[in-house]
Amino acid sequence: MAPIRTLFTLLLSLGTASAFTTGKPAATKTSSSLNIVNPEVYENAQKEWESEFAPLAKWGWGPSVQAEKWNGRHAMFGWFFICATAYCKGHGLIPDADTVLDLQQWGTLATISGKDTITNERAIILIANAHFFALSLMATISPLPFGDSLLLDPNHPQYERMAARNKSPFGYLPALKFGLTEEAEIINGRLAMVGIIALVTATAIFDKPMLDIVNEWVGGAYF
Repeated sequence: MAPIRTLFTLLLSLGTASAFTTGKPAATKTSSSLNIVNPEVYENAQKEWESEFAPLAKWGWGPSVQAEKWNGRHAMFGWFFICATAYCKGHGLIPDADTVLDLQQWGTLATISGKDTITNERAIILIANAHFFALSLMATISPLPFGDSLLLDPNHPQYERMAARNKSPFGYLPALKFGLTEEAEIINGRLAMVGIIALVTATAIFDKPMLDIVNEWVGGAYF
């Protein structure tokens, strides 16, 4: 039953993916035959957003390429961290994984609810998550000069390039371009976001840890 439930969860999540897609690609981008969504719907929504929330739209908030890029990047990074954690768990790289934290030593940091304490494995994963979240936050607040900022900062050296790109949505399905291209990044980011939605949905439906569900999806390859 597990493969059937997993397939159902993936189909359910993919059915909602169109809610996160953008509109018609720019003239400089090759259009895909699968760009079947009426581009006027997105374009009108984008214009309404820019007119009603001009201060936010100026900085790239809302239905924009800038927002989709950053959401996709965080989703891809999240999958990297999830897969790396599953690998560490399956290969015994987490020391004393099943050891329960001492409540007297760690206090409320070791508790879930009441007096139930977490294991050493869960504590290490939690600390690692907090560390990588801090790195991600720093990347958005203090980006490198050659990279993209989280917002469309007029003072950023790449502002003109990012502003021009923000006016050119990639469409329902961007052109398939391999390598280090913006089209490849958009497609990978969208797949990662849909995957995160599927994983969270499966966790809620089946009441299982995320790592166990990911391990099932890959046929028990991790542990």
